[in-house]
Amino acid sequence: MTELPEIRPFAAQLSNVYLTILALFCFKLFVKITLNLLTHFYIIKGNRKEAARISAQFYDSAERHRSWADRSPLHEAASQGRLLALKTLIAEGCNVNVLTIDHVSPLHEACLGDHAACARALIDAGANVNATTINGVTPLFNACLSDSVHCAELLLESGVRPQADFRQPSPIHEASSRGNVSCIEALITWGADVDYDIPHMGTPLYVTCMSRELQCARVLLNGGARVQQGKFLETPLHAAAQRDCTEIVKVLLEFGADVNAKNQDLKRPVEVAPPGGLAEGFLLLCEAVPRTLSQLCRLTIRECIGRNRLHLISQLQLPKALTKFLQHQ
Repeated sequence: MTELPEIRPFAAQLSNVYLTILALFCFKLFVKITLNLLTHFYIIKGNRKEAARISAQFYDSAERHRSWADRSPLHEAASQGRLLALKTLIAEGCNVNVLTIDHVSPLHEACLGDHAACARALIDAGANVNATTINGVTPLFNACLSDSVHCAELLLESGVRPQADFRQPSPIHEASSRGNVSCIEALITWGADVDYDIPHMGTPLYVTCMSRELQCARVLLNGGARVQQGKFLETPLHAAAQRDCTEIVKVLLEFGADVNAKNQDLKRPVEVAPPGGLAEGFLLLCEAVPRTLSQLCRLTIRECIGRNRLHLISQLQLPKALTKFLQHQ
């Protein structure tokens, strides 16, 4: 009688697959740690040339073949702001555009850590200033995330696009949500769209109102942001009222926000404000009192000048007091 081959349960076969994957991962992790320790050993011993050779051999080839290799010595030096070590590695021939498995470059790390000197060294050595990770994050986004205006300006001067593509995280939205005023000013100066509307987030002004960032709201409005454009039918005034931020409510009204605008639920800003809050009381007062003639004149003059020429107000031959009035100062 012929013996039937032993049939193992599917779960037992699957467990062997998992064990194989785990063993492979542990082996790769061991090799990676060994390489990093070896590189670190050569740097300590003063043999930077050998350290650079190891880095170039393993990490550069990893970039070409999309290997498992993760962070290179360049990544570590850039993230920690070690300028001398970074320049040494570059001088020995390390690829400044080496990527991790997530496509993070050394320039990403330098900007995230607010290390402008390291970022400059990488850019001067040919780093890709528009590099993107697998999540679409750029060095400029990292600079705005960490409030590194020096890195942001350096990138913009090097030809970085100030406006993110529609599939990428937006630097101006990130700066607006975190209250990074200097980064917003730099982005506006270099031509970023202050009304860039992301469907699930809204405009930068809407984001900054939701984050209760007063100074950012002023900078965006002075940069020409449309005071009525928010998220779908929700205006920035709705956001400020909802967050009970009276100071931002005042600023928005100064720039012409409509207290009677209705959102998708047909509610006015006063109706979304917390009951009994300061924002609700202020909005009720504004509904009862019309705008002054001076406010209406300022709004009309700014509209005639045009949002793209508002930065030229200071160059007009006007009395200083009038210039400041037109600039909402």
